[in-house]
Amino acid sequence: MTTHYELQDGVAVIRLDDGKANALGQARVAAIQAHLDRAEQEANAVLIMGREGMFSAGFDLKEMMAGIESTRALVKAGGELMLRIFMSPLPVVAACTGHAMAGGVILLTACDLRIGAEGSFKIGLNEVSLGMTPPMYLVGLARHRLSPKWYPRIVSQSEIVSPADAVEAGCLDFTAPPEALQEQALGAARRLGALPRKAFVEAKRRERGALAQALREGLDEDLKTVVIAP
Repeated sequence: MTTHYELQDGVAVIRLDDGKANALGQARVAAIQAHLDRAEQEANAVLIMGREGMFSAGFDLKEMMAGIESTRALVKAGGELMLRIFMSPLPVVAACTGHAMAGGVILLTACDLRIGAEGSFKIGLNEVSLGMTPPMYLVGLARHRLSPKWYPRIVSQSEIVSPADAVEAGCLDFTAPPEALQEQALGAARRLGALPRKAFVEAKRRERGALAQALREGLDEDLKTVVIAP
């Protein structure tokens, strides 16, 4: 399996590493869901990270291009995962270990804290440039997390940015040297995991619960309009 789980000092570390683009296909989405199930039973926080140089290039293009039903099935499964992470009762930290595109950036917007590796990496939501209608959960999560100044450039104009600009844009919270990234992310996850759980969950519900509910309720209807141009 190219999605690994390890419990480290109360932090469930979910590592994506297929040696390639860490694409999010149905199998990987299901694996992450299963790892989150386990984490909620035994961990205080979650850390999602990629391999050196690559966080995730987004949804698996082979599955996305296999026909409209395959496209919509993956977009729905991805949306359910992103919204679960967005409302997770456990704090979720992302260690963006390199490039992050499309669904990889949606995953970043869903996490509570995002730390990126410094370097010449590309980060962006390139759905529009690929001819894809952005699903409403992408739009909603991006509007919630991105800077208003950067939102149209990232979402509607498919602008690709560096990690430094990704911090300004709101795709990341801050950056760290690649060699220090994992330890900083683990430290952040431990800190957030030590927060009083009930207060954390209620604060998150008040911050984003209405948005998450609206996006969930509209998911099936929205999928009818999600297409990829030939």
